Amino acid sequence: MAVKKYKPVTPGMRGRTGYTFEEITKKKPERSLIIQKRKKGGRNSYGRITVRHRGGGNRQQIRIVDFKRKKVDIPARVAAIEYDPNRTSRLALLFYADGEKRYIIAPVGLHVGDTVVSGRNVEIRPGNALPISSIPVGTMIHNIELKEGRGGQLARSAGTAAQLIAKEGDYAHVRLPSGEIRLIRQVCFATIGQVGNLDHGNIKLGKAGRKRHMGIRPTVRGSAMSPRDHPHGGGEGRSPIGMPGPKSPWGKPTLGAKTRRNKRTNKYIIRRRGKKRR
Repeated sequence: MAVKKYKPVTPGMRGRTGYTFEEITKKKPERSLIIQKRKKGGRNSYGRITVRHRGGGNRQQIRIVDFKRKKVDIPARVAAIEYDPNRTSRLALLFYADGEKRYIIAPVGLHVGDTVVSGRNVEIRPGNALPISSIPVGTMIHNIELKEGRGGQLARSAGTAAQLIAKEGDYAHVRLPSGEIRLIRQVCFATIGQVGNLDHGNIKLGKAGRKRHMGIRPTVRGSAMSPRDHPHGGGEGRSPIGMPGPKSPWGKPTLGAKTRRNKRTNKYIIRRRGKKRR
């Protein structure tokens, strides 16, 4: 996929980039695999905002994606590569030999007309799904299960891939896109290859309106607020934070503060992720 640039005929188009969509082969989604998406503006069942800066945006439909890949040893033909407004990756529409249709995440190298299959003794090629015990060490994988039968949860966004680096007993060592090395049971399924849409990180929106189309509302800086609204607020002119560290609007530490509380799965993490290099 290539990235296209726009002529700066308006200030908002200066530096703006977008998709060429050259890999998309079908414009409208499969009607049997969509459900209506009801937007809630970041509010819970009580009407209170629990996720800030949400609201508006274009209407979207949810595509039902097969993350479990449990149709074992039934070949499927790739009928189309489609756009999905709910995720950064592209979707591949599969027509199975028994007549069923399903969506999967489209990896790099998967094209219309290719055949994919899920099973224990299938070929190691992009789009095929196998248990980790059947995948050779060193292979790049995505859509990785954390619990057998639950469906893929790791490495599903555009351009991401994990690497299988070792096997030991019932567990495999997998290096995740963040750099974290984690133990995952070898009975869990994973899909071969790297997720497509590699140039997603090179897209520049260019103007605030494109963000609003995505359903994301403006974010106000804490230093621009009053002291009653934010711990960073107040002062004459532009003022420093004036406290030991940056805080959230509710006074909790933020910007680098650790939020992980799941001690139950700490034993599965061999090496934690490091800081991202820029």
